[in-house]
Amino acid sequence: MPKVLTQEQVERYREEGYLAPIPVLSDNEVRRYRASYEELEAALGGRPKATDLSLTHLHLPWSWDLIHHPRVLDAVEDILGPDIVCWASSIFPKQPHDPGFISFHQDGTYWGLNSMDVTTSWVALSESIPENGCMRVVPGSHKEPVHPHKETWAEDNLLSRGQEIQVEVQEEDVMDIVLNPGEMSLHHVNIIHGSNANHSDGKRIGFAPRYIRPAVEQVQVAHRQPAVLVRGRDDHGHYDLIDARPKDGPVGEIVEHHLSAARRHLQELTSTKAATQVRG
Repeated sequence: MPKVLTQEQVERYREEGYLAPIPVLSDNEVRRYRASYEELEAALGGRPKATDLSLTHLHLPWSWDLIHHPRVLDAVEDILGPDIVCWASSIFPKQPHDPGFISFHQDGTYWGLNSMDVTTSWVALSESIPENGCMRVVPGSHKEPVHPHKETWAEDNLLSRGQEIQVEVQEEDVMDIVLNPGEMSLHHVNIIHGSNANHSDGKRIGFAPRYIRPAVEQVQVAHRQPAVLVRGRDDHGHYDLIDARPKDGPVGEIVEHHLSAARRHLQELTSTKAATQVRG
């Protein structure tokens, strides 16, 4: 039996490729995590690139705590089972009236993972609505194969290479994922998704851990990748498991090491884009 989701919700995720909203954080937790993110953002110059906001869980205690949050993991366990690895994480901020957008794409195209046992948790640290550029998905598209993608390198595209799916997405097929602060969505690695620009006066912030079953392997990489076993056990040994919470300290002293790791991770993903892909 599921832990926190109903059986109907689990079946809906299987059928539609996403599930939302799922309440996970209290108001006090939202304030704590958002304040910690704002401190990181200031240390990164005020308007950090999305590519510099990955893998924060390996270096920042608050981010480590969030990937381990029991209510997040209870919902993920209902989808993936009792053994869970956090393979990566990303933070997606959009400043007020920011033209940045995310083109429609499938994550399975370029992560280099060899299985579909992958889900992303998207935790809202602010309101996430159509006006400020909430995530948008094409329900059921996770059942399709991974489609060809084009690297557009578009200036305002927040993806690392402006990856864009080469199929026409009809607006009537798209669903907006509306979340209040402290709610999250879960979405499948192959679902077609993206987001529009922020046309509002407020900031939109989402924290997105990527969870996998331990059997999932990242193929054709030059080095073993770090990951965190957040629940259960790992009998496969595909990753260098990190088990120590990052030490507390001034964010400014952590940022340089963090940026080096985040950019190295991006280079690894770029080098594996032609690797075995997740197939629907």
